Amino acid sequence: MPKRLPDTIAPSWLVVQLLGTLFFAATLLTARETDPRVWTVYGVATACWLGFVLLASRRPKTAAALLAAASALPAAIVGWAGDSSAILLSVIALGRLATLTSVSVGAILTTSLLDAALAVTSHAFAGHSLGESLADAGVMLLLVLLGLNRRQYEVQATQSEALLAQTRLAQAEHARAAALDERTRIARELHDVLAHSLGALGVQLELAEALLTERSDVDGALRSVRRSRKLAADGLAEARDAVAALRQDVLPLTETLAAVVAAHARDHGVTVEFAADGAPRPLPSAAVVALAGIAREALTNAGKHAPGEDIRMRLDHAPGVVRLDVRNALETFTRTGEGFGLAGMRERLALAGGTLTSGPEDGHWRVLAEVRT
Repeated sequence: MPKRLPDTIAPSWLVVQLLGTLFFAATLLTARETDPRVWTVYGVATACWLGFVLLASRRPKTAAALLAAASALPAAIVGWAGDSSAILLSVIALGRLATLTSVSVGAILTTSLLDAALAVTSHAFAGHSLGESLADAGVMLLLVLLGLNRRQYEVQATQSEALLAQTRLAQAEHARAAALDERTRIARELHDVLAHSLGALGVQLELAEALLTERSDVDGALRSVRRSRKLAADGLAEARDAVAALRQDVLPLTETLAAVVAAHARDHGVTVEFAADGAPRPLPSAAVVALAGIAREALTNAGKHAPGEDIRMRLDHAPGVVRLDVRNALETFTRTGEGFGLAGMRERLALAGGTLTSGPEDGHWRVLAEVRT
């Protein structure tokens, strides 16, 4: 496959310098001049131009001063020159000066007006007509306007590059802040899961040890071990949920809750009604995981304390808030307090910017979670 040619062969400023030097050389080679004094001015102007070319990138202010001199010297003798070489040398240097971004517009206009005044004055002293004087001055001003137009383009390009660099820097800082926020969330998720699960697990194991060593209560120790195993299983499930929150392909909340409801109905042989109201909108993954965990915990409690009772779950996307409402019949509900599961979920939901309430209401046990959006 043939290689693609580059968009630019050389920097624009280098091309302009080279072309300007070639124009200077061509003008001098074609000049029909017999007065040695005029040639002396041409030589000094050429030296100023070459000094500008050599110093443009290293000492821009000195280079600009040499360029202004290269335009003013031929303009001062344009009336005594034998041909148009003087005005050509002047406009070449003046047009290049007008494109420099290191020189202010005021300095460029001042130099151009000075050159025009020198040209008009030299024509007047040489006894030329006013038309010739104004023609040369008009050519100078035209080249200045063209140079200023090019200068404006280069200024805009420089500003665009600076804006692009600032945008990239802002994006990098935003990405860094997002990464720090994500690391903080990961640490919080893992801390919540491990602190709650391992803490409760440690308490149950200590209880089992005490029952065996102090009371020789094998049955009680066995119950404690079974509770420990249940806590370990629940902690593993919560850890998996926390890891899922770190993935980019976390399911939307509605789909997640529908899957949770279907699994509970299948495993417990009960009817679980699920409905979603309002237009779904994206939520932070931390809030999705917290609400999904609350749904699981509420269903688990309903299956444990009100076995066989149907359950209703509703997800409401209201303006400014997302609500998760879980209800089950209270007639056979054997427990009215809040266990460690919902307490841990309450804390996690608070970290995600939400609130959790639970308790009896209208003959049902209700769990209500709200997240502000």
